[in-house]
Amino acid sequence: MKAGLSRLLLDLQDPHLVARFQQLCGVSGTFTRSEAEANGGSGGERAGCVRQRAALSGVEEKREGKGDRWNNNGVANGTPALSANSAAAGETVATVKPLRRNSLTGDAGHEFNIGNRLLYYLFTCGTELGNELFYISFFPFLVWNVDALVARRLIVVWVWVMYLGQCTKDVIRWPRPASPPVVKVEVFYNSEYSMPSTHAMSGTAVPLALLLLTHDRWEYPFLLGVALALSWCVLVCVSRIYMGMHSVLDVIAGFLYSLLILVVFSPALDVIDTFNLSCRYAPILIVSLHAGMGLFSFTLDTWSTSRGDTAQILGTGAGIAVASHLNYQLALIPDPPASMLPLQPPALSFGLVGLCLLRFVLGVLILLATRAVMKALTIPLVCWFFGIPSGDVRKARQNMQVELPYRYIVYWTVGFSAFFLVPSFYFYIGLS
Repeated sequence: MKAGLSRLLLDLQDPHLVARFQQLCGVSGTFTRSEAEANGGSGGERAGCVRQRAALSGVEEKREGKGDRWNNNGVANGTPALSANSAAAGETVATVKPLRRNSLTGDAGHEFNIGNRLLYYLFTCGTELGNELFYISFFPFLVWNVDALVARRLIVVWVWVMYLGQCTKDVIRWPRPASPPVVKVEVFYNSEYSMPSTHAMSGTAVPLALLLLTHDRWEYPFLLGVALALSWCVLVCVSRIYMGMHSVLDVIAGFLYSLLILVVFSPALDVIDTFNLSCRYAPILIVSLHAGMGLFSFTLDTWSTSRGDTAQILGTGAGIAVASHLNYQLALIPDPPASMLPLQPPALSFGLVGLCLLRFVLGVLILLATRAVMKALTIPLVCWFFGIPSGDVRKARQNMQVELPYRYIVYWTVGFSAFFLVPSFYFYIGLS
């Protein structure tokens, strides 16, 4: 039984399984012989072990043609081969590159072929549900237009899930799936470690926590909420395999790890939220705790992009906690009394939709401007303070002394602005 379980885990970690799923979805890519021999630069040692294991089990990488191109996901010598579904449908193949460069190296990635555009756009949207732009829009939308209490507690869950996930990555230190055979549809996070998938963790924790926080507080069809939460979760998890960023094992581990964190933290959310709002020392304690957690995560290993992401998450959580404390003390965004529960969604009207959109668009513009200004100010200031040259910003940010305070300060300000400054602005101009 132990041997069977080990075999199953190895199979779930196999990059060929990811490549076969990509092929099924119509994704194909070409690699030069030198790239194939080097395994794309990432995950090389593990890829060699995987190929050796695959060969022993009778699974061989195919080679086609006499040129210097190796077959990958049905592509030989630069000629795209579609999946059975897309070929039968007669779809046109599109050749594209990853949307964003690698956040550490600046590498733009390889071109690849898309045989099913619908799945490409669907999974691109799915993976964006775990990226910064979504969270800088989604959480503020909740507090500006829906329910501040739900937003506060959801962010507590998100911070802990992401922090524990990033730290676990840096302890386990498994590389991304080897390329080839995997096609890197996304390369932005390719320099981070792989196990567990933090996209899968946030894509599980956020919709399920949202369901848990609202099912007794708001009136809506419970089965509809369950269906939406599960759809959100599945879309994000599967998108990470489609993008070539994670093995199936990474995603399953992230899903289960997130469920464990939810089970542990959900009963404590009320206590944590009450402490954040009412304890006079809460702002100092939270800022200090989050900064200390950031320092711990930066000492786990050499610098990587996950360190900056961790500091960013902790800074955002600290800024939101301080803002929520001020909101409570000033009664800026009061929570509805228990006698009003469960809350009923208001009737939709053009006026209500217009007001929500105005708050959302104006608020996000303010947050993006705040982030841009703080980035422009903070990096040179921190570099000057620690005596680090700031001419090459990418290289400067690879120093812990720069990246930790820069990310923490910038996103502390963004979180504080989203939950205090923007609502205060709306209050004074009559948009609250």
